[in-house]
Amino acid sequence: MDEKRYVNAVARKLKCGGKRKKEIKRQLLSDIQMRENQGERLEEIISRMGKAEEIAESFNESISAKEQRRYAGNRVLKIVIPIVLALTFIAVSVYWIFPKTVDIEKSRVFDKEEVEAAMKETVELLDAEEYAVLQENAIPQMQSFLNAETRESIRETLSDDWGERKQFGAVYMAEVIQGNTHLAVGEMTVTYENVSVTYRLTYDEDMRFAGIYVR
Repeated sequence: MDEKRYVNAVARKLKCGGKRKKEIKRQLLSDIQMRENQGERLEEIISRMGKAEEIAESFNESISAKEQRRYAGNRVLKIVIPIVLALTFIAVSVYWIFPKTVDIEKSRVFDKEEVEAAMKETVELLDAEEYAVLQENAIPQMQSFLNAETRESIRETLSDDWGERKQFGAVYMAEVIQGNTHLAVGEMTVTYENVSVTYRLTYDEDMRFAGIYVR
């Protein structure tokens, strides 16, 4: 087991929010690296530090009851958010198979380059945690979901540590029409240091952010 896996194993047992987890992970990695620089072998360091569960429990004892209650609430949120996203996915999937699906290049409403640029900008804003900008550019129904708690919950369902964004993959887009409603729906895979994430993003006729599904 390398140091990152060991530290991630500790982090999974912590009863605190994402920000505190990151601080503890940085602290543990720094301690391990310092001891390695002093000549200790990683196996010896981990053996002396103890099992991941034991380290996590020692940290949990110092975490306030208030923060642990907030953590418990976030665990509920982790269950709720995938359900919300799944419902969004189902709705979008219905749109995709609806007969009035138009190639984005033939759309009279959307511009392919504009949609692709909007998708990449949305991902960049999510990664940069620019929630105020995201909310300003989103439909009202989306605004309450665009916050740090939701982002952290989504990220943790996929991986404890995404790492830095490396590159955008190919973008697939279509215009979907239901009645008088026109939506641009696009999907792309984004590569991070430790995980690949597929985003399905939806925009309304005014290019407002209208839906997200992440896997």
